[in-house]
Amino acid sequence: MLTIKHQSTIEKAVKANHERAFYSQYPEHPKAYGEQAPEEGHNRYKAQLNKPFSQLLQIGESGWAGEEVSPYTMEPLGITYPLFTANDLVEKAVAAAPQWRNTTVDIRADMLVETLERIQTYFFDIAYATMHTTGQSFMMSFQASGPHANDRALEAIAMGFHELNRYPAEQLWEKPMGKFALQLKKNFRAMPKGPGLVIGCSTFPVWNSLPGIYADLVTGNPVIVKPHPRAILPIAIAVSAIQQVLQEKGFSPNLCQLASDTTAAPITKTLCEHPGIKLIDYTGGSQFGNYVESLPGKSVFTEKAGVNSVILDSVTDIDAVMQNLAFSVSLYSGQMCTAPQNFFIPAGGVQTPDGTLSFDEVVEKFKNAVTALVTNPKMGAGTLGALQNDTTLQRAHNAGKLGAKVVLEGQPLVNEEFAHARGFTPAILQVDSTDRHIFEQELFGPVLLLVKTKDTDESIQLARQMAQQHGAITCAAYAVNPDTKEKITEAMNSVFTPVSFNFTGFIWVNQHAAFSDFHVTGGNPAGNASFTNPEFILRRFVWVGNREVAGS
Repeated sequence: MLTIKHQSTIEKAVKANHERAFYSQYPEHPKAYGEQAPEEGHNRYKAQLNKPFSQLLQIGESGWAGEEVSPYTMEPLGITYPLFTANDLVEKAVAAAPQWRNTTVDIRADMLVETLERIQTYFFDIAYATMHTTGQSFMMSFQASGPHANDRALEAIAMGFHELNRYPAEQLWEKPMGKFALQLKKNFRAMPKGPGLVIGCSTFPVWNSLPGIYADLVTGNPVIVKPHPRAILPIAIAVSAIQQVLQEKGFSPNLCQLASDTTAAPITKTLCEHPGIKLIDYTGGSQFGNYVESLPGKSVFTEKAGVNSVILDSVTDIDAVMQNLAFSVSLYSGQMCTAPQNFFIPAGGVQTPDGTLSFDEVVEKFKNAVTALVTNPKMGAGTLGALQNDTTLQRAHNAGKLGAKVVLEGQPLVNEEFAHARGFTPAILQVDSTDRHIFEQELFGPVLLLVKTKDTDESIQLARQMAQQHGAITCAAYAVNPDTKEKITEAMNSVFTPVSFNFTGFIWVNQHAAFSDFHVTGGNPAGNASFTNPEFILRRFVWVGNREVAGS
């Protein structure tokens, strides 16, 4: 008989989901995990290089392949992963499903928290794997793919636990009928929709995948994890940890399978279109995301591309604002779905306590703040990290050809630790509000657009239109006047975009906190789902009620 081990953790997570206050089960400081953990994790990471990845509990592979290259060393990791056919993966998922489906949500949730505890023991392995597949700095890799990802997973478990316990499993239903009463025995079952597919991305292979994985599993569905072929190792380690716990508890490891592929022989569309796949979670570009959303007979959860805006109206400390924004745009070289791209600045300038700062002065201050950060020998390379792929590098390198005025030309980044790192400093361009053909597209990576508008009203109008037509995940705004703030809030919220007001110091618009911030609203073209609201859970199962005459 399986026992409940993590009831307290689950209850605290459910409470945090409701309260939306700060809560974290997994500390984000590396020191919290012991002095030896970083070195041990690094050694295990290095031991995996140039050999087959053998930690998965999957059999029957059709071959082995791998093509990951470190954005820091520009050398192949040399790791190969087992390949499986779509039919094989789906058949094994279907075969594993009944036992899991018929296990109570209390046991499922408890076991899933146990898998997170197991993943925690690999946080540093995953951190180095993330660093050398995505180009994130070590600290970002550790936090995003470790404690922050685990917190997001726990958030999904807690939401599932709450929703599946919303109604009683059984009820003796009695309807008064005068001299007698009609009695029915009723039971209510939350029936999983079927095998899920989680399609990962190359920049955040763990953080973006764990919520969908755990939302599928907690609702009783088996899941197939299809990572990006150039960022497999981080999520492969996590999947192997999940499989270990499942097997130890007497369940099939095929409840969570890794579906590796290559860019030359992709398996994603075959899996998406397989009739056995009922749920799809997708993170990535809009074109493929639109395809996934168009598939009939699937419950689809997407996070796609967006054009994020910054509205500058008035500030209390312009230098603090510029330092904050410079860090926001430089963090991981703008390769975050939450990174700001379009900065709407009134032609008449920005109001400060010392008077109006002209448009040109605002531009100059922003340019200087970015330059100061990226050239800082202690902060620059660590903040920018490396570019995940050559396409992003070429986009940044060719930014000057977009037809805009070049305020600051991007340059190859000097990284003293990694001489061959694929790094590039932000390119800053200036355009007018009429140059929509330039700023209405997502320019993923270190490319920033300063848009001169007639006034703040036009800034708001354009930011709203960008979100409505092209999607937005975040919006930062700087305004002192309460009426202006309300106008911005109303405009952006009406197109389902959250606003972060007057951020300075150690909080940035890029950051979304588990148990408090809904990551993506699901209401505009940036994506149709949100981490983690009830709908993220509810669309993965169906309530079915059965009735029987009492005493029969």
